[in-house]
Amino acid sequence: MRNKKTVLAAAFAAVAALTLSACGSGDASADKSVADVSVESETKAATVLDQPFTKPDLVLTDTHGKTYDLRERTKGKPTLIYFGYTNCPDVCPLTMSNIALAKRALPEADRDRLQVVFVTTDPERDTPASLGSWLKAQDPAFTGLTGDFPTIQAGARQIGIGIDPPKKEKDGTVVSMHGAQVIAFSPKTDKGYVLYGEDTTADDYTQDLPKIIKGEKP
Repeated sequence: MRNKKTVLAAAFAAVAALTLSACGSGDASADKSVADVSVESETKAATVLDQPFTKPDLVLTDTHGKTYDLRERTKGKPTLIYFGYTNCPDVCPLTMSNIALAKRALPEADRDRLQVVFVTTDPERDTPASLGSWLKAQDPAFTGLTGDFPTIQAGARQIGIGIDPPKKEKDGTVVSMHGAQVIAFSPKTDKGYVLYGEDTTADDYTQDLPKIIKGEKP
C-alpha cells in the first residue's frame, strides 16, 4: 500500500517541478504555484497524481490554421500535453525529442493512438506555419497549437502549469517563462494522472509510454 501525501504546489514544486523556468536561463518567477496537488506515488521519472487534473478546456488553432478543440479531439486517447515555445534553446526541443524517440520505439498501432500536443507559450512568434515546421522536425504527427496568450495561459493553469507573457531581455532575446512538465492523460478517464519533469529521459518515456497508452500507472 503506497503512502499518500497531499502537498501545496509550492512544496510540490520540489517534487514535480511545478515551477516557471526560462529556457536557457536559471531564473524563476515569484508566481510559481497554481494549484493544490495530491501525489499518490513517485518513481524516478513519473509522478502519479492521486487527484488527477481535468483536461484543459482549450480551443486553439493548429498548425494548419484550423480550430482545434483539445478535449474533443483527444477524447478517449492517450495524450501527452506540453507547454513551451519553438525559440527555446534547450528544454523544449529536448523534451519533444525525447518523446519522439520513445514514440518511435512503440508498435505502430500504439504510435497511431498516442496523441502528443505542444501548446506554444509564445504565440506572437509561433505562428501556425512556424510551429508546424518546427514540430515536423521532431515528429510530423505531433499536434501544435497556438492562439491568444490569455487563453493559453488560462488553459495551462487548469493543469497546474504557470506561464508568463514572453519578455524581451536587454540583449534583445525574448524569453518565455513556463512550467516545464509534461502531463499524461489517460484514455480511460481523460484525466491527467501522470506528470513528468524536465529531467525525464527518452529511456524513461520509452519505459512508461506502453502503460500510459493503456491508461495504466507507470
